[in-house]
Order: sequence, then C-alpha cells, then structure tokens
Amino acid sequence: MSDVTPSSAAAARVVKAASRATFFRQSGWMMLATIIGGILMWSVHLLSRAIPAAEYGTLITLFAVINLIPTIPLQMVFTQQTALALATGGEARLAGLLRWTGMALLGAWLLGALVVAGGHGAIAGNWHLDNPAALPVLLGVIFLSLIWPVFAGLMQGRQNFLWLGWGSILNGAGRIGAAVVIVFCWHGYATGIMVAVAAGLLLACGAGAWQTRSLWRARAGTFDHAIVFGQGLPLMLGFAATQFLFSADTAFVNAYFGAERTAPYGAAGTLSRALLWLVMPLAGVLFPKIVHSHATAEKSGLLQVSLLITGGLAGLGFLGLWLLGPWLVLIFPADYRPATLAVLPWYAGAMIPLALGNLLVNDLLARSRFRVVPALMVVAVAYGLAISRWHTTPTMVLQLLGGFNLLLLGVCVWFVRHDKK
Repeated sequence: MSDVTPSSAAAARVVKAASRATFFRQSGWMMLATIIGGILMWSVHLLSRAIPAAEYGTLITLFAVINLIPTIPLQMVFTQQTALALATGGEARLAGLLRWTGMALLGAWLLGALVVAGGHGAIAGNWHLDNPAALPVLLGVIFLSLIWPVFAGLMQGRQNFLWLGWGSILNGAGRIGAAVVIVFCWHGYATGIMVAVAAGLLLACGAGAWQTRSLWRARAGTFDHAIVFGQGLPLMLGFAATQFLFSADTAFVNAYFGAERTAPYGAAGTLSRALLWLVMPLAGVLFPKIVHSHATAEKSGLLQVSLLITGGLAGLGFLGLWLLGPWLVLIFPADYRPATLAVLPWYAGAMIPLALGNLLVNDLLARSRFRVVPALMVVAVAYGLAISRWHTTPTMVLQLLGGFNLLLLGVCVWFVRHDKK
C-alpha cells in the first residue's frame, strides 16, 4: 500500500505549483531588470558617434579585457556557497569564507597591478592605447569587477532577486549617466567612458554591500578549505570555460585585425550578445534553486521548462536581428554598418547554442556534476587554439565560435543524458 495519501499528494502539487509560480515571477523580474540594465549599459555604444573610430575600437578592446575577468565564475561560486550555507545552517562558515576571499582578491589584484605597471609600455602599444591614463583606470574597473560578483553571488544565493536586478539597473544607469557627462561636457573618449563604467560599478557594489551586510558582517567561523576548494575550483573552471567562449573572440579580432576593424565587429557583438543577456536570467534564477533542492534532496523539475523558454526566446531574438538588422545598425556610424551587417547573422546564430549550453552547464554544476568540467575546458582550449590558427576574416572567427558553441552544447547534452541514466 502506498504511503502517499491523497491529501499529501494534493499538498505536494500545490507546493510544486507555488514553486513554479515563484520561479516565473522571479525570472520575469530578472529578465526585465536585465533588459533595462543591459539597455542602459549598451547605450554607451551610442556614444560611438561622438568619438573617433579608433577611440571606439580602443573602448571595445578595453571592454573585451573586462569581459575576460572571471566575474561569472566568481559570482556562481558565491551563489553556490551562499545557497548551500543557508540550506544547511552554515552562515558562520560563509562569513569566514567571505573574509578570506576578500583578502585573496585584494592580493591578486595588487599583484596584477604590479605586473601591469612593469609592462605598461608594451601593453599600451599592443592594445593601441594613446591615453596613458587608460591602464590605471582599467585597473580600477577590474578591481570593482572582482568585488561586484561577490555581492551579486550573495544576493543570488539567498534568492534576493529584487535587489540583484536593481544592482544591474544601477550599474547601467551610473555608467550611461556618467559617460554622457564625460563625453559631452568634458570631451572624454575611451578612457573617460571607462571612468563612467567604474561609476556604475560603484553604485552596484554599494547596493549589494548594503543588502548583504547581515552575511558579511556575521561572526566568522572556520571553513574546510579542502571542501570549499573542491567545490569552488570546478565551478570556477567550468563557468570560466563558458565565459571564454562568450567573450574571447573580440580580443582575438582586435589582436589580428586592429582597432578600426574591431569597431564594427564589436557593434555586431553588442547586438548579438543581447540574445544571451535576455535568457541568462533564467539560468541565474535556476542555479540557486537547484543547489538548494540538491542539498535538501528535493526535486524542482524546472530545467525542462527553462530549456523551452531559453530556446524559444533565443530563436525569436535571432529572427529579430536577422530581419531588423538593417535598421538596428543605423544607431552606429555609417562607416561601421556594412561590416557590421556582414557578420551580424553569424554572430547572432553563434549565440543560440551557447545560450542553451550555458543553461545545461548551470544545471550540471549546481548539482555538483563536476565530471563535465574537464570536457568544458578542452572545448575552450581547442577554441582558442583554433582561432589562433584560422583567422583569415572576422567571419571565419565567428564560424569557429558557432561550431565550438555547438560542440559545447553537445557535450552538455551528453553529460545530462548520462547523468539521468
């Protein structure tokens, strides 16, 4: 005879329905906040009309450097640790980890700053930087870019999606507001816009610090370094591999084709990556819920729904860029438009398998299925080697990106199917 009574089964259905309703409400807010924040941050590119093409190419290069910072891996590590701590009563352990991580990040940043100071001339020449203040400003942005994902991970892990979304909006509002003043009032170019990026990050970090003060101000306890690193290192490497596929192409294009050809390529990338930023909130909401359900041996059943929504939205976004591309590129200077239109379909198409693969990576890593990590790293390394060998045209770079994103998706599908078996 079954131990499940009709009343308990009905209660379970009610709880499951409420969980899904909460998921869709939180996902809806995060998608809205991401769209608003993304538009605000993306609006900086409208200033390309007010600065020289070479300066805009330099700005794209600096953005590409920032995109290579492991912000997403760092955020997901703290998302996982926060969700796990709250599910198992380990808040003191989390506070100890936060203090240790803060000192480690500061030390790593200082070491990197010394390296940059020593090779300032070579770096500036390789990146075509005319303003000597560009690298110090970039270092400041990098420091804030390392701090923000810690606060974002704490908010995401405790499922405070309201202020996680507002952090994104504040980041974008501060960026575009300061950039408009710097460009039109003080006649700043790429370096000035990077100062505006720092201003937006300061606003976001301030909001995040206030919302998570109960976690980082708590009495610090001891934590098992072996366990934390055993969980954190695979998370860092797995999400770093995904982020490399998401952002490394622009840096390669700048190195091989120069700043002026990078500008239209970066414009296409800005439009195309909007597809990923549109659907990434689903994975962001899903991740802490899977961590919590895995720690408490519950079932969520949200992955299939998330895959359907992600695939549908990414497909519609691709069609939108394909059909509306000739009108969307009008926001960029006229000399960018032909080259931007030439690569836009390839760029947008490459983002679809990456969006689906990113969702599956979130599912696997949230359930501590770390056997996928070496395969993800092999895909990322092979992608970098392939671009370094075959890069005749920017279109070829995007064809390689699309092919390796498909490979990433195939690897993730195989591991998910194997895990179920």
